[in-house]
Amino acid sequence: MQLLIDTLSWGFILAGVFFVFTGTLGMLRLPDFYTRLHGAGITDTLGTELLLIAMMLQAGWSLVTVKLAMISLFIFFTSPTATHALANAANSVGLRPFGVPAKDLESGNGEKR
Repeated sequence: MQLLIDTLSWGFILAGVFFVFTGTLGMLRLPDFYTRLHGAGITDTLGTELLLIAMMLQAGWSLVTVKLAMISLFIFFTSPTATHALANAANSVGLRPFGVPAKDLESGNGEKR
């Protein structure tokens, strides 16, 4: 049974590291703020959740698992919310996406967003 738990735990760790590394690579390679935010927001949340699941498997049924589950829930709800708040703040101050023509950013009533 311990071999199965260790194998699953390593699988989750490797998958989590892959997603966190992919998000980091996206932060370095993507061209503008919005695409970097998108790449980092999605992969960071998933990578962190996978790493926390691996830690919960290793901890077994204990108070540590409950604490890790609470951290997991907190990150699951706050990370996408923070990403959305950052994108909304950038849009509010007029930061334009890279490579999008100005006419495509206009809303239906002729105003620029």
